[in-house]
Amino acid sequence: MYWNHTELNEFILLGMPQTQGLETVLLGIFSFIYLFSLLGNLLILLAIVSSSTLHTPMYFFLGLLSILDMLFPSVTCPKMLFYLSGQSRAISYKGCAVQLFFYHFLGSTEGCLYSVMAYDRFVAICHPLRYMLIMRPGVCVGLVLAAWLVGCLHATILTSFTFQLPYCGPSQVDHFFCDIPAVLPLACADSSLAQRVGSTNVGFLALMLWLSVCVSYTHTGIAILRIRSAEGRQKAFFTCSAHLTAILCAFGPVIIIYLQPTSNPCLSAMVQILNNIVSPMLNSLIYSFRNKEVKMLCMSLLSE
Repeated sequence: MYWNHTELNEFILLGMPQTQGLETVLLGIFSFIYLFSLLGNLLILLAIVSSSTLHTPMYFFLGLLSILDMLFPSVTCPKMLFYLSGQSRAISYKGCAVQLFFYHFLGSTEGCLYSVMAYDRFVAICHPLRYMLIMRPGVCVGLVLAAWLVGCLHATILTSFTFQLPYCGPSQVDHFFCDIPAVLPLACADSSLAQRVGSTNVGFLALMLWLSVCVSYTHTGIAILRIRSAEGRQKAFFTCSAHLTAILCAFGPVIIIYLQPTSNPCLSAMVQILNNIVSPMLNSLIYSFRNKEVKMLCMSLLSE
């Protein structure tokens, strides 16, 4: 372990490439998106908590997704807004490690939660009469704890392999936050093992979660097509389409970032912005406007 032998006390975040002179514009845009994301997801969470009719497994998972969508952008966005406002771009060595850990911890936990939500929709549509028996409270809590455990283990492995290497300079991180592809090139030792572990770990987890979602929705889609009532098919479709749209917004950027053949800093920065800041905001919009119950409760909360 090289953790205690590093000569660097801090890193310098260079930010997004080719954006010099646009700091004020970006500060206004990202501040609005970040605040909208926080308020939108908080409103969904309050609507679910305040209504007894929404105390079901589906909305339990949606409430947890809203919490994750408030925490996830908070890992990177405050620091980015801080230096876009003209303040220091420095981040401490330990702060960089913490940022990397929570970015992957919350991101992978949210990915696992999407898989759990896909399974929940599969049970609701394919086994409606047994839904409350299968998705009983103990099972729901167990699935959520498993998602948090997988996320914690995943982030611990990635952070350990990244920061067991010595960092003695340069200290400039060519990105707007501390992530594995941006930090590892600064190591003073061979980082090939850490790069392989990072790519394999992220790629394998994303692939397994994506396959589980595909399997769940394949069976769900077949069951929807067998529903005789047009109204029933439409209701099932709208419920699932909101979730599928959110999944595409979450998994798409991960696939582009970690599976691209050659690293493109400008493309990676734009995709990371979509993944870190825009997707959590879109989730609140998707679930608000595609879910009649949530939309009505959010409107009632705003009118009070």
